[in-house]
Amino acid sequence: MSEEQFSAHVLQILDRELGADGVARFLRVRSSEGTDFTRDRHKWQKGLTVREIMADIEKHRGTRQAG
Repeated sequence: MSEEQFSAHVLQILDRELGADGVARFLRVRSSEGTDFTRDRHKWQKGLTVREIMADIEKHRGTRQAG
């Protein structure tokens, strides 16, 4: 799935779950926050070992291939 296809897919899910007003609100909040992917990655990976991260990657690869 390309980045463009992924973005369209995510927006469809948000629209289904939140409606147009909810999607607009989400996009406003996200754009006003700015995005620091390095900071965010450090937050969710804090305390994880490389082995744990690799195990999670492998788990997701297996799920994607099985699906």
